[in-house]
Amino acid sequence: MTGKAADETLGTLAFGLASSHRCRPVSFIQTLLVLFLTLPVRELIAASPTSPPPIPRQFRAMWIATVGNIDWPSKSGLPVATQQTELLFLLDTARRLHLNAVIFQVRTSCDALYDSPYEPWSEYLSGRMGVAPKPFWDPLAFAITEAHHRGLELHAWFNPFRARYHPSLSPISPSHISRRRPDLLVEYGHFLWMDPGFPASRAHSLKVINDVVRRYDVDGIHIDDYFYPYPEKGASAVLPFPDDPSWNLYLAAGGRLSRNDWRRDNINTLIRDLGSAIHRQKSWVKFGISPFGIWRPGYPVGIRGLDQHELLYADARKWIREGYADYMSPQLYWTESQEAQKFSRLLDWWASENQAGHHLWPGLNSADVGKGRDAAEILKQVQRISANPTLNGVVFWNASSLRDNRDGLASSLQKTTFASPALIPASPWLGKSKPPAPILSSKSARASPILLTLRAAQKEPPSALIAQSRYDSGWRTEILPGPSRRVSIARSADGKPPSEVRLSWVNRTGVEGPPVIWKP
Repeated sequence: MTGKAADETLGTLAFGLASSHRCRPVSFIQTLLVLFLTLPVRELIAASPTSPPPIPRQFRAMWIATVGNIDWPSKSGLPVATQQTELLFLLDTARRLHLNAVIFQVRTSCDALYDSPYEPWSEYLSGRMGVAPKPFWDPLAFAITEAHHRGLELHAWFNPFRARYHPSLSPISPSHISRRRPDLLVEYGHFLWMDPGFPASRAHSLKVINDVVRRYDVDGIHIDDYFYPYPEKGASAVLPFPDDPSWNLYLAAGGRLSRNDWRRDNINTLIRDLGSAIHRQKSWVKFGISPFGIWRPGYPVGIRGLDQHELLYADARKWIREGYADYMSPQLYWTESQEAQKFSRLLDWWASENQAGHHLWPGLNSADVGKGRDAAEILKQVQRISANPTLNGVVFWNASSLRDNRDGLASSLQKTTFASPALIPASPWLGKSKPPAPILSSKSARASPILLTLRAAQKEPPSALIAQSRYDSGWRTEILPGPSRRVSIARSADGKPPSEVRLSWVNRTGVEGPPVIWKP
């Protein structure tokens, strides 16, 4: 996942605070969490006596990496109940920190951490590629349901072309692409890759991702920075990518691009087709890309590092300028003191290139906190992003660093920049229609707290419910999960009900609808 990718950091990570609960059945854990999960996230904000305060908008997410068991599960072959408990702990961590999304890796190397008709079960679950969990469960379906119950979006994260990771845990399954279509694969370094130059390689990845969009209630589709692979060094020089067969087919068909331009066009074609296919099926599903943080050396002046344009054949500037994706999360994993990769200069450059006006949610390297980097560095980066109105989000690499609260990072975020909850920014280009106002079906005004029951007049479930209550001291804002239909409204310290309650839905594109107003 990073240039050259934190997802090559192998080794089993400790589960941290949840270790003493690993063997509890998940049903027991869920029972304990029922009351916790029904509590809304609240914030008291002073405002004018008549108008409610605006609700902060910021995408706050973390990557949950499954390759190499980096973030989840902590090791392969764990009992299903333990895997579920670990995943719930990560989702609870996100909710506690006022994050509002997780980016969950479901395809690491032409495998699946869900029930796929096209690719084998990942070895990072059972320890053996192609072996389904026993007792059976679907981690993606489970994660979506549990994330939505916590008011979190879930974005399914795919690696589009990597076909075999090194080192491996088990033999290759007969259902793997390398067994069914070996003609599409090449070996490069220690890895197997689907050659992006073959249209059938791109078609296969599109088929796999479209299947997930169709069958699962994901909020986003996310691809990382592995397009053509990062360069591998041989004994004396960088190894060329072995795509002579696909290149020769292109030339034989009359192709006229240079080889480098042809490779970039292969990636551009995949990204254009992927965005179109996602939105044809479900217009509200966001498409995101997390490219390497440097487009080309010298952009901006003084920046040095890997040239993704010429080596990964990823024209990320074209994608952000022309709005190929709904959001871009460039991996800005450097510090302010690294002059050749200075964080603030790269951040400002990416912001200046966002001519399409889609979302720019930079990725930060929290994984290095406690390993030569202080939490204070990440906090400053978050604050810098939050202070820029054109940068409305941040993604943390990785979930483990927040789960383990390295150097107090999670605690500090919770007390400072993320002290209050936030809504995910709207994506009006995916749909501007407002959801209808909620319908109040019952009111228990004499109860303490006051209980309201809602009925939704819409087919597509909302992503969030906003409850704003006016007291003598100001407005109280609550952001509740989209599935919520029962709302508890607190009384003031002297037992008085609020003078006004406003309830409104937020739809899947982040657009808030009109409120229903109730005056007790």
